[in-house]
Amino acid sequence: MPTRIYTMPKSIDESLAGLGEAPTGPQNSSTPLWSKEHSKQSTGITYAHQSSLQRLPIPELDDTCRKYLDAVRPLQTPREHEEAVAAVKDFLKTDGPELQERLKRYAASKASYIEQFWYDSYLHYDNPVVLNLNPFFLLEDDPTPARNNQVTRAASLVVSACAFVRALRREELPPDKVRGAPLCMYQYPRIFSTARIPTADGCVMQSDHTSKHIVVICRSQYYWFDVLDDNSDVIMTEKDVALNLQAIVEDAQNTSILEAAKSAIGVLTTENRRVWASLREVLTRDGPSSNNSECLRILDTALFVLCLDSVSPTTGAEISMNMLCGTNVVEKGIQIGTCTNRWYDKLQIIVCENGSAGINFEHTGVDGHTVLRMASDVYTDTILRFARTINGNAPSLWASSSPDPSKRDPASFGNVSTVPHRLEWTMSPELTLALRFAETRIADLIQQHEFQVLEFSGYGKNFITSMGFSPDAFVQMAFQAAYYGLYGRVESTYEPAMTKFFLHGRTEAIRTVSDASVEFVRKFCEDVPATVKIDALRKACERHVAVTKECAKGLGQDRHLYALFCIWQRQLDEESTNSLKSDSGSASGNVSFDGYSSNGEMDDIVGSPSGKSTYSDDISITGSASGKHQPPAHTPAIFQDPAWDRLNTTILSTSNCGNPSLRLFGFGPTSADGFGLGYIIKDESISICASSKHRQTKRYIDTLQKYLIEIRHILRQTQRHQTSAHTTRAREADSDLKGHGLDRRKSGRAVSSVASMSNGSDSSTGDSDGEGGLVGGYGYFDAGKSLGHLLSSTKTHQEKLELEKKTARRAVGRAIRLAEY
Repeated sequence: MPTRIYTMPKSIDESLAGLGEAPTGPQNSSTPLWSKEHSKQSTGITYAHQSSLQRLPIPELDDTCRKYLDAVRPLQTPREHEEAVAAVKDFLKTDGPELQERLKRYAASKASYIEQFWYDSYLHYDNPVVLNLNPFFLLEDDPTPARNNQVTRAASLVVSACAFVRALRREELPPDKVRGAPLCMYQYPRIFSTARIPTADGCVMQSDHTSKHIVVICRSQYYWFDVLDDNSDVIMTEKDVALNLQAIVEDAQNTSILEAAKSAIGVLTTENRRVWASLREVLTRDGPSSNNSECLRILDTALFVLCLDSVSPTTGAEISMNMLCGTNVVEKGIQIGTCTNRWYDKLQIIVCENGSAGINFEHTGVDGHTVLRMASDVYTDTILRFARTINGNAPSLWASSSPDPSKRDPASFGNVSTVPHRLEWTMSPELTLALRFAETRIADLIQQHEFQVLEFSGYGKNFITSMGFSPDAFVQMAFQAAYYGLYGRVESTYEPAMTKFFLHGRTEAIRTVSDASVEFVRKFCEDVPATVKIDALRKACERHVAVTKECAKGLGQDRHLYALFCIWQRQLDEESTNSLKSDSGSASGNVSFDGYSSNGEMDDIVGSPSGKSTYSDDISITGSASGKHQPPAHTPAIFQDPAWDRLNTTILSTSNCGNPSLRLFGFGPTSADGFGLGYIIKDESISICASSKHRQTKRYIDTLQKYLIEIRHILRQTQRHQTSAHTTRAREADSDLKGHGLDRRKSGRAVSSVASMSNGSDSSTGDSDGEGGLVGGYGYFDAGKSLGHLLSSTKTHQEKLELEKKTARRAVGRAIRLAEY
């Protein structure tokens, strides 16, 4: 089976030596798949803009250091910030310029200066990927009536996912664009048929782009069957897939829970990566042609894994837990939860018994925006295929479609197997014991986390933009205000900004906390006029938008500083290696600096070099992932300063990723005392999935909800005379007609609520949600304070006087005479 492996780096000096090479992008695995596989006669549209994309710019060192100080200042005391300023000045005078030059020289022959360092940060991560790296998407329910159960929903998703794979492989998938500007499509081939393989020296990413089968896991039992032919055409109808899945469900039900637990190999993917690497060696020690090796090969090369869960979660928190890490349910001492019904090293489509469906994906090679496009297209195709059963002229997402499998000659399918086959592992006592310990560890890990969901339907993007705010910045300030309201302080906050406008672009870190955001949260919790609070909110949001734009241009500070950190650390590692070589006389292998190397057998594997850097989106950059490095003799001042660790220890890890096809999006916290906050801003709602290691997650979500209600009331207070957010063009047209004396019908009475909306009046004073009582100070903790305000906003002057008489304080109890006292 064709594969390619990427391994370890060569000396940085060797890498810096070949500066005469044209910057054609990483070779072997750093060359994009599209250029290797399709460059000779490429007629497709998917990668049409790749050659015109610019490379990610390396910012000026002075600019990066200035932005770094701006990012850490709100997190520090004045004295701490003085120390940070001194460390930056020292860095600019000593190590900084040299590291900057070395980075420029290294990047001269690379498609992206950060790309390989980025892979290293993920692939050298030793902790379990579940709850630490893999995010999840929860799809909206399928609106079509026939797909309201597990088998039919799963079959529909499988067929649509296969159609996406076909369009991608035939280069018929339209490229992503934002406001007409094309985005890099390099990540897309790494969504499917890709696996994270653990090794003793770190993980590697392996892809087989000729794959044509899927793996199905049901009750911790593993099955596979082909769904594509050699031309990537779909060879099974939705009904055929449903029949296969029903047969799999029935077969799995015949396996006792004890026997299922004994062969739940997928639980090993939840282990520490080095432990999993050693257990893979145990699984395959009988050779590459052994039964277990073949089973692993089928799993690793599958297009994706379909998980059929035997649960029907109902609440948002339950569904989020199931999609992110599975459930932990022990019956008679045996784990029967869905945490063992997974294979976390690959893309997983998860479908529950009640038809709820989601995606859990391995994050190394793809970002949320890429998987979101895939999930959206798959969801859309399921609806359009149903529409075509009603009207044959209904549109299709795809430029071309597979021939109808039911009308094809079976001989034209080629060498395929459409009958489900069950994988049966050869177990040893050592593996059986390992399964037991892995299961108890993932059960512990699940129990250490909690999840809460807020599906806020009070308003969404439309209202926020009508008030003149950026929706994303508005929600980010909500996170800040809720956290400050609970704890009275601000903490390091991370939000990724997409940089796919550039070749091989990934993300840049938006640091939400700023001087303006700190001023806002303080004003919000003070007894100041509503206009002052809104002015502070507006300034904080404007600042966030400005930072976001800079990051999208590749001009943030985090990735640049991290690349400098990696350049320094690689240099340090090489000096140590050279010292060892001079002592032992040993030679190193012939490998490339970017960690990519081809042996001709593999199709695409991205590997981790020997650099021990640790950084994954929002993971703290504090040294080795596996690491037992001795403290270096000299560390650049900026990396020694406590501000570096403070900034990179993320307490609020946030990400905005979604559209109407998703109900929820989430991930685990990235630090022990932090929150993971995935959110989706829709036109009329905001969905937030929060996770933490039992840090009052529900209380934080409740506070966030109260803030969202309160800030709406404040906005309405300050903008009573402006057009209502609910005013539509139709209402405006109605007003225009009346204004010109063009009323055609005056009979009947206008419905008051609609009339008030069209006139832009504020109906908040009559709202039953009680939001009027949440204004000011810590009002969203103390509803009693707000009684007077609530009454004053809903009663006439005369009613107030009468109410005051009724509610005047009475002399309750017996007066005590002074002598008695």
